[in-house]
Amino acid sequence: MIAIRVAMPGDEALVLRLVRELALFEREPEAVTACEADFTEALFAAVPSAEAVIAESGGEPVGFALFFHNFSTWTGQRGLYLEDLYVTPPARGQGVGRALLAHLAGIAVDRGCARFEWSVLDWNAGAIAFYRALGATGMEEWTVQRVSGDALRRLAGRGC
Repeated sequence: MIAIRVAMPGDEALVLRLVRELALFEREPEAVTACEADFTEALFAAVPSAEAVIAESGGEPVGFALFFHNFSTWTGQRGLYLEDLYVTPPARGQGVGRALLAHLAGIAVDRGCARFEWSVLDWNAGAIAFYRALGATGMEEWTVQRVSGDALRRLAGRGC
């Protein structure tokens, strides 16, 4: 049986471990620069910037989802954005991913969100097929844009 629980203080090391496993799966293990203190601040500050839930089977962690709210000017309502979803390899195919997504969809509905959105790597055909089977639609006409590091500081006029 899969249980979903809210991440609590003390789960920072677990969240970081799962994030690192996800980065390895996504072929970017060196991209993770976060530390436990970052997750303490992000998840458990007076005004958290994100939330996380942990999936467990037999009392052992088998996955997680980290999410936050965004806002749609077109609907005039907030949405729920899934930043990361990860299921450990031994637990794949056992309904953990679906349970996590269903749990987050419930949060979105309960909080009056107009949308529940996430991104998926274009090479992850299995995940894309899984999401489509759940009713997700691809936003093919949109591409994600990112400014980070030195480019972010230059754009902000803060050096480099």
